[in-house]
Amino acid sequence: MNRAFTNVLSDTPDRTATFYEQLLGMTRHFDSDWFVILTHPGVSGLEFGILQRDHDVVPPAIRSAPAGMILTFVVDDLAPVVETAQRLDAEIVDGPTRMPYGQMRLLLRDPDGTVIDVSCPD
Repeated sequence: MNRAFTNVLSDTPDRTATFYEQLLGMTRHFDSDWFVILTHPGVSGLEFGILQRDHDVVPPAIRSAPAGMILTFVVDDLAPVVETAQRLDAEIVDGPTRMPYGQMRLLLRDPDGTVIDVSCPD
């Protein structure tokens, strides 16, 4: 295998990319009107795609809102992420919560409804 990355579907890829940039410090590696790839300066090899939901490359049968998945991002300190999420008026689903496996966790939704788990060591 040469490469693997996750794509999330979005009604507004630019807005959703900006959300991840502000929330997690990601940066744009590639940017077009229908597809954005984000990377992170501190995570070698990470690629995170945001794909226009109604673009021709996305079959109509899979364009619906996300369900049944959680994207997890691990950070060193959860407090600044919580503050940023609140400032961005993100929908907080749960937390921050101390988990029994030794992490603090914040569950929130991105602008398109994808559930995100941002965790840090407790």
